[in-house]
Amino acid sequence: MFDATIAGSLPKPFWLAETNKLWPQWAVSGENLATAKRDATLLWIKAQEDAGLAIVTEGEQSRQHFVHGFLEFVEGIDFEHKVKMGIRNNRYDAMVPVVVGPIRLKGRVHATEARLARAHTQKKLKITMPGPMTIVDTIADRHYGDKARLAMAFAELLNQEARALEADGVDVIQFDEPAFNVYMDDVSAWGIDALHRAIEGLKCTTAVHICYGYGIKANLDWKETLGGEWRQYEAIFPALAKSRIDQVSLECANSHVPMHLIKLLDGKDVMVGVIDVASDTVETAEQVAGTINQALKYVAREKLYPCTNCGMAPMSREIALAKLEALGAGAALARARVGG
Repeated sequence: MFDATIAGSLPKPFWLAETNKLWPQWAVSGENLATAKRDATLLWIKAQEDAGLAIVTEGEQSRQHFVHGFLEFVEGIDFEHKVKMGIRNNRYDAMVPVVVGPIRLKGRVHATEARLARAHTQKKLKITMPGPMTIVDTIADRHYGDKARLAMAFAELLNQEARALEADGVDVIQFDEPAFNVYMDDVSAWGIDALHRAIEGLKCTTAVHICYGYGIKANLDWKETLGGEWRQYEAIFPALAKSRIDQVSLECANSHVPMHLIKLLDGKDVMVGVIDVASDTVETAEQVAGTINQALKYVAREKLYPCTNCGMAPMSREIALAKLEALGAGAALARARVGG
């Protein structure tokens, strides 16, 4: 009960990459980079275990960015001639690669880090990948000419890697879809269909993460425009409740999301965001347990998984460590209070 986990990403140590950046440059190269990625992965697995988390991730230590870390392994994409494009409905601009031909995987994407993590933890292991809609929103297209068609093409590749990850011993495969909170009509039109293609044939637990973004200025500014209540979830949760996805991860801590919207996910496991990644203020165990208690009004305790609101990649290592400890301690406190 209340098996704690994180959305996926954790800060990279200074000896691996630039700190406090969402798109960091690697600090080393060649064999040194491979070694540093390995060491950082093991460091964060240990930190999650020490904090009492039940489901751990590799912290996305081997990727510069949660989307581009997958795209780098895809043929048919031009990284040499990136273009400037507004993403998340022009919330911010980014230099993005371009789809220039039929896409296919060059080989395995996350085999190294998944197998490393599997060999070094007895906890349940989760690996995250970008969802099809979010990939489409983070890349320029000069070949497919249709977002839904491109999303299904990427879903096929994601499914190939997901099946391989399951064979590597991964327990939970999560697709990150922040775009679901932006293009709500497209979620029902083709977004969930693309997710279904991505999870086709999987027997492990499947999840989708939908939040209001990392704690970066563009996202914070966007949140200021959303008013006193953030009701984007209301438009997409009914369709997700009918989907074949097992778990849904959402933002709750210090947000303006009405907690009762969780009821729209009836039947799903719910990863409730109890840690705010947009603030350096470290939650207390009491605060975390309090958020869990509020969520329990709308989701059965056996289906509630305390989680972070989003990834912690741009945070300082010290703050992230403290928030991991708060997450684990708060989950333990809530568990004790309900007799678990």
